[in-house]
Amino acid sequence: MPESSPETHVIDFRAAEQLLAARDPRGAIRLLDSVITAHPENTAARLLRARAFFLAAQLRPAELEFQIVLEREPDNAFAHFALARTLERAARPDEALRHFRLAAALDPRPEFVQAARFAPDATDNGDRAPDDRAPKDAPGRPDGDAGPQ
Repeated sequence: MPESSPETHVIDFRAAEQLLAARDPRGAIRLLDSVITAHPENTAARLLRARAFFLAAQLRPAELEFQIVLEREPDNAFAHFALARTLERAARPDEALRHFRLAAALDPRPEFVQAARFAPDATDNGDRAPDDRAPKDAPGRPDGDAGPQ
């Protein structure tokens, strides 16, 4: 087997990206294991491996990798969102909502905001305020509108 080098790690990382795009998360994980062993500080490789674990339905390893990424980059909105999806899939909705909200606060992409329940979704009939769970006409809403008098 050829000796590992920084160049082979870059090649393995890029190949893992391609495998993930081709829906082969297990193949991506195998390649990324050696990259992360050689470069444990590489956040991009950890994030890619976390995504691969998620797609392979290995939720606990995905959660752990996303948490490592967030320890290093607490302002990584995508990592918060992906961790939330992982927790949601693991039937831990309260923990997931916290990370959905952090993701939306860090980056107000529509999918982040909708998942955080900050904005009405397609199934909402419009009678809820976007920033809370109270109906629009509830007294004392955060926007100061007491509703119709």
